[in-house]
Order: sequence, then structure tokens, then C-alpha cells
Amino acid sequence: MSTEGNERLIRAKDTADRLLANIEAVVHGKAERIKLVLAVLACGGHVLFEDVPGTAKTVLARAIAGSIDDADPARVQCTPDLQPTDVTGLSVYNQQTRDFEFRPGPVFANILLVDEINRAMPKTQAALLEAMAEHQVTVDGVTHALPDPFLVMATENPIEQEGTFPLPEAQLDRFFLRTELGYPSVDEEIGIVREQRAHHPLEDLKPVASLEEVRELERAVEDVYTDELLLRWIVELVTATRELEEVALGASVRASLALERTARAWALLNGRDYVTPEDVDLLFTPVIAHRVVFTPAFVADNRLGGRDAALQRFRELVFARVPRPEPTEERELKILSGQSS
Repeated sequence: MSTEGNERLIRAKDTADRLLANIEAVVHGKAERIKLVLAVLACGGHVLFEDVPGTAKTVLARAIAGSIDDADPARVQCTPDLQPTDVTGLSVYNQQTRDFEFRPGPVFANILLVDEINRAMPKTQAALLEAMAEHQVTVDGVTHALPDPFLVMATENPIEQEGTFPLPEAQLDRFFLRTELGYPSVDEEIGIVREQRAHHPLEDLKPVASLEEVRELERAVEDVYTDELLLRWIVELVTATRELEEVALGASVRASLALERTARAWALLNGRDYVTPEDVDLLFTPVIAHRVVFTPAFVADNRLGGRDAALQRFRELVFARVPRPEPTEERELKILSGQSS
């Protein structure tokens, strides 16, 4: 790697460390989950939280935005009567100029929290597709670019399904990964209660990184090395999801792209300039599982064990079909040194 690339990685790692430490001062005990979100931010992707209410998802979005100088946060509370223009914005007639002028909606933000996304009607959900995939929106035939960076953090409640509209596969595929924050431990919750007696810790949060530093973090992901052996393994894992009889619809090519890029961002956040098999192993389920559709028979067989048991079984089936590669000593040295073959 060039000296310039190495210096950029060092600066990017420093930026990520500052962001992580600052966010952890507000969202306690969730370092790995926060790091996952920061990895997605570095990839220019988006996160879907399938979680119950009250687990600090809104606080996390505000903490990320508050940690970046001049970053604009926005929040959309999805309801069945939410219209697409409530998200994207609309053109309004100006009587003074006698012309229509565009009024941007909440999607024009750096960090956008879309709360209970599955409560919005399909046409409103679809309004986010172009924004998430292409970082732009088109209103009245005019295309408007979105800010950079642009991160969508969407939530859906896995328990209460009445009055919801399940996300179509095309939209689920736009999310780099799906995860959850979960409840804090007893000691962590006691600390949260004490901490918020007088005021919320968000009020004390100060920016620790600039927008340009976050953009450099995105560019630094390109400098992380993925060996050809691991690249082939990633693609074969995704391909295997299309061949399992337990899966009605496998993961798309977008899944291969997301898994490889997220693995590089994860390696960067962990202080490495190369991807390891452990990175791919760790990220497989959160990046891939929400992109597949299981057969009714598989869902029925795993109903008693719940979603976690079903995903674990799915993971075992895929990794049994495509076992982890065993590199030779020479190849292992090349992976660790970040060299191409």
C-alpha cells in the first residue's frame, strides 16, 4: 500500500475511534452495535433495526449526528396516512415569483431516522428507494442530490404487526444490514436512570469529527485489501443462499457487494488494512439474512425456536455447503500483509 493510502487509513481509524467513544458516552453498553452502524456509515449504506420501542434507537441517531460537526439529523414517524411528499418534499407555488419552488422534505439530512417504517403505506416506502439506492430524489421530473454523508436508520417493531405493511424484498435489499440494539443490562439501566435525573446526556454531546473527516472515512474503505480467496468465498456464500431448498428467494448480487464492502469497513474500524475470514463470518447474518425469503416449510419447522433459531439454522446450512477456506501458509501471509497475489 502507498504511504498516502496508509496515512488515510490511520486518519480514518482515528475518526472512527473518536465517533465511537463519543456515541458510547450517550448509548451505553452497545459498542459492537454502534461499530456496526459506523461501518455502514463508512460504506455509504443504511441500517434496519428490528427492535422493540425504547431501546435508544432515536438517541443513537441523534448521537451520531451530534458527533459530526454541521451534520443535519431528521426524523420521520411513519403512519398509514404518511404521503411520499411528506418524506421527499414537494413543489409549492410562490405567488411573488409566480413559479413553483421546491421545498425539501426530511430526507434531505445527513442522518435520517425513519421510525416504524413498516407502518407507512407501500407508496411512501417506495419514495425512499431512490434516496437509499442513488442518494437522490426526483420530484416533478427534477432530480435533487442528497447530502453526503447520507445514512438512513429505519426501525420496525417485530412484535406488533397489526396495521403494518411488510417491507418488500426490493426495499429490504437496500439496507446494508439488519440488527438490533436490545435492552441494556441491569447495571447499565441503573446508570441510565441516574444519568438522566437532571438532564439528558445528549445535551452535553459535542462534535468530534467534521463532515469532511467522515467523507474521508468513506474513501479510506477503498484502501482496505480483500484477498481473492476471501472474495471468492463471499460470492460463493451468497450464491449458496440461492441453491438451498429451504430458501424460496436467495440473496442478490447486491448482497455480495454489501458483504464485501462491509467487511472492509469492519476491518478498518478494527485497525486493519485487510479483511480476515473472521470479518466475513461475523457479518454474514446481519448483512445477508434479511435479503432471503424462506420457504413456508422451513418457517413452520423453526416456528417454535423463533427467529434467532431459524437464522442460526440457515447460517449452518450455508456454511456447511461452502466451508471456510483454508489458506496455505503463503496465502495466509499475503492476507495478513494486505498483498495481492
